[in-house]
Amino acid sequence: MIILKSDYDVTILMGFPYLDLVEKALKISPEIRFATVCNMLGEVKYSEHRSGTKNLLSQRESLKSLESAARAWTLRNEFASKIGKGEYVLAQYGKVKRIAIPLDSEHLLYLTTTKKADHNQTIEGILKQVHASHA
Repeated sequence: MIILKSDYDVTILMGFPYLDLVEKALKISPEIRFATVCNMLGEVKYSEHRSGTKNLLSQRESLKSLESAARAWTLRNEFASKIGKGEYVLAQYGKVKRIAIPLDSEHLLYLTTTKKADHNQTIEGILKQVHASHA
């Protein structure tokens, strides 16, 4: 069965393992604007946004941003054997913060928060959810 969700009309397959994680992630902090799971090519697998959240980027720009984050994560993995696996990446901009967290070798959780968000609390909460989903 296929359902549609989000402003981006992303196609989602029922039973996708990270659907619950995205919904739990949005509950961690009211400052989380968007939560998206993509593969390592930047292709969206599931995306949700907080009600009332305004897009700052066009759909095309959002997809380009995801592709960039996925590509950067793939490059980081090149050094994992020497420095360890990456746990997350945080980028702070003038209006938002972006957080990328690997879910497995094929998927990335990509979040945006408000600039005032407590990113440490948000990241810790998300990592707990990620580790719980793998237990």
